[in-house]
Amino acid sequence: MEVKRTFDFLQRYKEKFLDKDDALAGKVNKQWVKYSSHEYIKNSNNISYGLKELGYNSDDKIATITNNRPEWNFVDMGMAQLGIVHVPIFTTLSADGYRDILTHSKVKCVFISDQAIANKILPLVAEISTLEKIYAFDEVEGVSSWKEVLELGEANANKHAAEVEEIKKGITEEDWVTLIYTSGTTGTPKGVMLSHKNLVNNAKVAAGVFKLQSNHRYLGILPICHVGERMGNYQTQYSGCSIYYAQNLGTIADDLKDVKPHGFGAVPRILEKVYDKIISKGEKLTGVKKKLFFWALDLGLEYEIDKKNGAWYEMKLAIANKIIFSKWREAMGGNVISIGVGGAALQPRLEKVFWSAKIRLLNMYGLTETSPIITINRATSPLVQLGSVGAGIEGVDIKIAPDGEILCKGHNVMIGYYDNEEATKAAIDSEGWFHTGDIGVLDQGKFLRITDRKKEIFKLSNGKYVSPQVVENAFKESVYIDQLMAIGEGEKFASAIISPNFEALDTWCKEKGIDRSDKKAMLANEEVKALYNAVVKEINPKVSKDEQLKRFRLVADEWTPENGDLSPTLKLKRRVLAEKYKGIIAEIFNHEVESSVDK
Repeated sequence: MEVKRTFDFLQRYKEKFLDKDDALAGKVNKQWVKYSSHEYIKNSNNISYGLKELGYNSDDKIATITNNRPEWNFVDMGMAQLGIVHVPIFTTLSADGYRDILTHSKVKCVFISDQAIANKILPLVAEISTLEKIYAFDEVEGVSSWKEVLELGEANANKHAAEVEEIKKGITEEDWVTLIYTSGTTGTPKGVMLSHKNLVNNAKVAAGVFKLQSNHRYLGILPICHVGERMGNYQTQYSGCSIYYAQNLGTIADDLKDVKPHGFGAVPRILEKVYDKIISKGEKLTGVKKKLFFWALDLGLEYEIDKKNGAWYEMKLAIANKIIFSKWREAMGGNVISIGVGGAALQPRLEKVFWSAKIRLLNMYGLTETSPIITINRATSPLVQLGSVGAGIEGVDIKIAPDGEILCKGHNVMIGYYDNEEATKAAIDSEGWFHTGDIGVLDQGKFLRITDRKKEIFKLSNGKYVSPQVVENAFKESVYIDQLMAIGEGEKFASAIISPNFEALDTWCKEKGIDRSDKKAMLANEEVKALYNAVVKEINPKVSKDEQLKRFRLVADEWTPENGDLSPTLKLKRRVLAEKYKGIIAEIFNHEVESSVDK
């Protein structure tokens, strides 16, 4: 059958992949627990029957707040088959964040993962008038187990099976299936309404690009509640590829070696961390091994597709692949064919090096509002251009507005923002073009290059514009910089707040005999200040004159989603950071202050 609605993936399993014994897998007590295709279908159906028995109906809203796990899929499909709207929410929000979303979306029921989430949600129950019930995937004291819904469904299968089939027949691809709240990096989160058509078409497009097979394995790394990983989840199911869910970001290295995946999705920040780890190991080598490592790395930085560098380069690259890059592939399990990358700007050096190592980073671009893919780099010519976010997908039109904003129209554009007609009209014009809020250009009329977020570009007092993403990506190429936020709105010059890569800095300080016991004291050390001044001086020429950093401050904080500095997909929360460091920012633009380090 043709897949048009998300729950049609289950029928596809039944028809093409029913003998699969590891359709889904997650770790419980350090052991992989696998679910067959048959179990996936059965559990999803029983969730539908259980929810029906509990009285939930079409257009009701049920939320999930959980880490990645197979059970998410049972609940997701169980809801979809009844026409219930799934509201997936990140696990890293504050109690206030949960209150706002659960209240605005009028959620009736929530499935949570564990005690930590329960501690945030339970105190809110009395405040959210629509919320009736909470179920937990793990054992949580005082919270009902999700298995109660599963078992209730199994006990009432005969009662509800025929009715659920009739409900499914009445659901069309245009119907609303999920409500996803944006991360809110530049303002209040908005609820994005997506249809079956939005999600399914994107998944089918991605499946055609990544070409995973039924005998392959996919490692789910990013939060499945994010539209990008959800698309990866669906496209993998469409291909019949096994899905193994990483335990968390801290276990990725072990999970890669364990699962030996053929593909996975990532945001650039994850790959930057991987790259920094590789460079750190290379720095610790000695003699010939170290020279060979950096020879291979320099070679990779010159990589061009389609053997454009000539036969001599390709011969050297073959040697580098055999003696150096093969170890990179082994560290990722040895099977990785390609990695889907999105969510933020990808550094060109990473793209070149990974491609040279026979690990294709397929850079893509999109938003929650576009389900998410608008453009994607393919694995082979002619629809690949390194340094771009690829060409448009089939069925989606792209154009650049006079002010440089990227617009798109097609099957991927959302239904609208929930309960916010004004925002919907502002985002989708009368001709159906969705205004992305991003600035870009179309190279050769088809390859999209993102230059910045329209809302993030700032103007200096001399009238010159600064694209912060360009600046930040350039400086993050230094192994000593973990994160950087460019600032300077209305000021005479651009500056930055820098969160150092403390692992690399710790190694450097150890070699210099500098005390590392206190981060602030370490950053105040004159030799450390000189190091970062040298780094900035070296990188400044790589950006335009107006984008060069005249001043900066080092801060002793590591920016993470947990402390609220980054979004769950590891993007800077600029407003949060600007408020957090408003005193330092004021000091930076005080012309009497010359120090480059926050003390």
